[in-house]
Amino acid sequence: MTQPSDDTPLLSVRGLTKHFTGRGGQIVHAVEDVSFDIRRGTTVGLVGESGSGKTTAGRSILRLVEPSSGQAIFDGTDIFALKPGEMQHWRKRLQIVFQDPYSSLNPRLRIEAIIGEALDARGYPRGARRRERIAELLTLVGLSPDYSRRFPHEFSGGQRQRIGIARALAVEPDFIVADEPVSALDVSVQAQVLNLLGELQQNLGLTMLFIAHDLSVVEYLCDEVVVMYLGRVMERGPSRQVYAQPRHPYTRALLATAPVPDPTRKRTHVPLQGDIPSPINPPSGCVFRTRCPMAIEACAQVIPPVEHLGGNHHVACIRHGEL
Repeated sequence: MTQPSDDTPLLSVRGLTKHFTGRGGQIVHAVEDVSFDIRRGTTVGLVGESGSGKTTAGRSILRLVEPSSGQAIFDGTDIFALKPGEMQHWRKRLQIVFQDPYSSLNPRLRIEAIIGEALDARGYPRGARRRERIAELLTLVGLSPDYSRRFPHEFSGGQRQRIGIARALAVEPDFIVADEPVSALDVSVQAQVLNLLGELQQNLGLTMLFIAHDLSVVEYLCDEVVVMYLGRVMERGPSRQVYAQPRHPYTRALLATAPVPDPTRKRTHVPLQGDIPSPINPPSGCVFRTRCPMAIEACAQVIPPVEHLGGNHHVACIRHGEL
C-alpha cells in the first residue's frame, strides 16, 4: 500500500446506479446508489460475494456498460456525461485488466500484435521503436521480450495475466480497474501477480480499483475498501480500520470466511449463512436483512443511509453502534 502526498480524488463516484432489463421486462437492480472516492496514487478494493454488483460497478465507471444514472468525476470531468465520441480520448487514461487472462487475449494474434493494438492508440509508429516498447512492457511485467512472437496458448495462466497487464499499461493510463485479476489463477501464482500489481502501482504512480471477493487479498494490496452487497455499499473506509473494527454485519461475515494462515487463530465473527437474494426482487429496507443475524423489524422498513463514523469510515447499518 502507498502513502500518497495528494489527497485529491482522481475519481469521485456519486450515486452510481445500473439497472438491466431482464426477460419479461423485469428490472435487474445490479448497482444502486454507489458512492466512493479514489485518491491519486492509491488502490481501493471493491469487495463482495458473486452477485454483489462489483464487476458491473467497475465496468460502468469505464462505460463498458452504460450506467443508468450517477456521476463519475475523473480528474475534474464527469465521464458519464460525455458523448461516445468524446469518451474515446479518455479511454487512454482508463484501462481494465480482466478476470480471465485467456479469453481476454485474441488467440489468433501473437503477443506483439496484442500489445501493438494498444500502442496504436498511443500513435506508436511501426518499426524498431514499437518493438523496443513491446520489449520494455514485457520486461516491466516480468516476462522475457522473446515472448512477443508467441501466441496466448503457449503461456500459463499467470503469464497470460501478465500479458494482459502489459497491454493495459501500453497506453500509459492513470487509472486501472483490475477485475478479479487473480481469481482464475492457482493460489501459488496469485501472490506473484499481486506482488507485481503492487510494485507497478508504486513505481508508476497508478491509481487502481481492485475488484475481489476475497477480503484477504484486498487487505494485502489496498489502501481503502468498499464492501458491496446486492448492489449497495454496506461499508467503506481505510483498509486497516475496516479490518480491525468492522462496523457492518456483512463485513464481519466476509471476514469470517476469509482464509486464516494461522490455524491456532480463533475466528471472532459469525460466518455468513444462506444465499444472496435475486437482484430482480431485492428485499425491502436493508438488502442484507434476510441473512443478517442482527436484523430487527425496523431493518425491513427503511434503506439505511451511509453514515460517517469518523475519518473516512462509513457504514450503512441502523445497528452499527451495537457492534
